[in-house]
Amino acid sequence: MTLPVAVLAGGLATRLGEITRKIPKLLLDVAGRPFAEHQLQLLQRHGVQDVVYCVGHLGEMVQEQLGDGSHWGMQFHYVFDGPTLLGTGGALRRALPYLGDSFFVLYGDSYLECDYTQIENSFHDSGLPALMTVYHNRGQYDRSNVSFRDGKIIRYSKTEDSPDFNHIDYGLGVLKSDVIAAYPQETKFDLAEVYTSLVGKKQMAGVEIANRFYEIGSIKGLSETEEYLRQQDKGILS
Repeated sequence: MTLPVAVLAGGLATRLGEITRKIPKLLLDVAGRPFAEHQLQLLQRHGVQDVVYCVGHLGEMVQEQLGDGSHWGMQFHYVFDGPTLLGTGGALRRALPYLGDSFFVLYGDSYLECDYTQIENSFHDSGLPALMTVYHNRGQYDRSNVSFRDGKIIRYSKTEDSPDFNHIDYGLGVLKSDVIAAYPQETKFDLAEVYTSLVGKKQMAGVEIANRFYEIGSIKGLSETEEYLRQQDKGILS
């Protein structure tokens, strides 16, 4: 795989309450190790070499813990939000100098076991400036927010409900840097705004993922992810 990965890890993790008051989500102990190590091991297994961490809340702790990536045979960069929170989109805008022409984007609290190479190839083959992975959620793990039919994303919204929403944004996207560069620097905006605009213009490719997603952004998600990773570490899961 050739594309770098931007990891969005600048949020305040308010849903986890006191758990993340003194430690960022990326460094929470999950199945005996900082969650970031599980995520990095997964990315490394799929051929990722360059990771750009978009950090804010307690980001210095992440940089101190993970270093420059040499321990993993990878290269890490850290881009800090600064005094004003820029949102997920604004954080990517600030990180563009490290991301090349195109890049993956995922959330720092997500563990996504899927075929990253196939997703990258689908992005290139689509000829479109963006790709969203989706999961046939049917409201099971979180609120479904995508209408996906015949391999195409018909509609997407983080704020509205629709009977057509049977899928959910899986959490792994691919973007051309030009898409983010079109937004002003040092301006707060959310990645969801970017996705909504792209879907509306039919500029967003879609790939359906069969495996469920895991996340540590909620108490329930943290518990489920801990159990999954413990089983994986024991070799119960492939």
